[in-house]
Amino acid sequence: MASGSKDSFGARAALKSGGATYEIFRLDALEKAGIGHVSRLPFSLRVLLENLLRHEDGRSVTKDDIAALASWDPAQPADREIAFSPARVLLQDFTGVPCVADMAAMRDAIVKLGGDPSKINPLEQADLVIDHSVQVDAWGSTGAFAENARLEFDRNRERYLFLRWGQQAFRNFRVVPPDTGIVHQVNLEYLAQVVFRKPGAGGNPAQAYPDTLVGTDSHTTMVNGLGVVGWGVGGIEAEAAMLGQPITMLIPEVVGFRLAGRLPEGTTATDLVLTVTQQLRARGVVGKFVEFFGPGLAALTLPDRATIANMAPEYGATMGFFPVDEETIRFLRFSGRDDAVVELARAYCIEQGLYRTAETPGILYSDRLELDLSTVEPSLAGPTRPQDRIALKESKAAFRKSMETVFKDGGAAAPDIEVRQDGVSFPLRHGSVVIASITSCTNTSNPSVMIGAGLLAKK
Repeated sequence: MASGSKDSFGARAALKSGGATYEIFRLDALEKAGIGHVSRLPFSLRVLLENLLRHEDGRSVTKDDIAALASWDPAQPADREIAFSPARVLLQDFTGVPCVADMAAMRDAIVKLGGDPSKINPLEQADLVIDHSVQVDAWGSTGAFAENARLEFDRNRERYLFLRWGQQAFRNFRVVPPDTGIVHQVNLEYLAQVVFRKPGAGGNPAQAYPDTLVGTDSHTTMVNGLGVVGWGVGGIEAEAAMLGQPITMLIPEVVGFRLAGRLPEGTTATDLVLTVTQQLRARGVVGKFVEFFGPGLAALTLPDRATIANMAPEYGATMGFFPVDEETIRFLRFSGRDDAVVELARAYCIEQGLYRTAETPGILYSDRLELDLSTVEPSLAGPTRPQDRIALKESKAAFRKSMETVFKDGGAAAPDIEVRQDGVSFPLRHGSVVIASITSCTNTSNPSVMIGAGLLAKK
C-alpha cells in the first residue's frame, strides 16, 4: 500500500541505502513533467518543495501549491501561502514544559470522557532538551561542575520528575537529561540526522526525507549550518506541529550570500559572524531565507557555519542556510552518527540534487551579497548592543565614547577601588573585567572559539 500523497506529478520512487529500501519523492520528476526549474532553485526551497510533494493531499497542500513553488520567480515576491510540515519539534526546557503539561491535560480529559489516555501522543517526533537551568554557585575548582549539578537537581526536582514521567508516558517524545549540553549543541551534534527515516507501518513503506524542524528557541537556526531546514517558533506553533498541524507560511524570498577566500590567521568565527550580521542588517533580510554559497564554503568548518547560522535572529532572517556538502558528511562521522545515518544522508542528498559541490550550477536568488573572507578582521560586539560590530583596533576609542555617553549628564566616575584576592592586589576601575564566562550558544558548539575564550579568561 502506498503512503498518503496524491503524487500528482509521479514523484514517488525507491532509494536503496545501507541494505534498506526507502520511499522517496523525487524532485526531478517536476522538471521532467515540464514544471518549474527545480535544478536552479535555492537548496532551502528544494527542501520545502519535497515537503509539499510528500504531503500533497488536495487540501492543505495542492497540486497548484507544488507547481507555484517549483516555478518560484526570484524577481517577484510571492503572495502564495504553503503548508510546511516539519519532521520533528525541538523543545527547550522552559518553553517545552507547557507543551508536555498540555499533553498531560489532554490525557486527563480523555479519561473523563471514558477514552484511552494512551492514545494521546505527539504525532511527530518531539525532543525536549533540559538546559538553561544550571546556576554558577561553585567555580574555579575540579568539583565545581558536580556541585552545580547537585544544586540544580535539588532546585528543579518537581519539574524534572514531571519531564521524566512524560518521557516514559508518551510515544514520539524524548527528553535529553540535564547537564548534557545546551539545546542547540545537542541538536547539532546528536539529534539532527540531515535525512529523516520514518519506519514503515500499516502497509506503508519506510520513507526517507529531509530532516526539518521547528523549535521553541529563536536560535534553533544553528542547525541550518548542518543543512537542516528549521527555525524558531512560539510554544503554540510548536505544540500544533507536535499534533501534526502544518505551519502556514508565504513562499519566502531567498537572499544568496556568496563567500570567497578564507579567514586570515588571528580571526575567529565570531569575527566572521559579526561581519556577516552587519552586512545583512544593512541590506534588510527580515522574513527572508539567507542561503550561503560560493568557493569560501570550502574553507569553513561545520562549527563555523553553525556559528553563522545561529545568529540568524540577530541579522533578522528566518534562516541562515548552508547546503549539505562534503563537510556536512564529515561532521556527521566526526560526531559519531551511525554509519547507516551517514550513508543515507549522502545517498539521498546526491539523488535529490540537495548536495552542494564546486560544480553546482548557478542558482537563482532574490538578492545577492558577497564577502571576501580574507577581509574579516578581529572584532568586538557592543558595548551598546550585542549585534553591533566594532573592529578590535577601534575598541579603546569606542569604549571611551560609550563611557562619555554614560557620564554626559555630569555624573562623575567612581574612584578606583583597591582589591586584594589570594595575596594579589589590584585596582578595580571602570573598564575592568570582573567576570569572564561563556554564555552564548553562538560559541558553545565551536571548539576553537571555546578554547580561545578559555585562554582569554585564564590570562
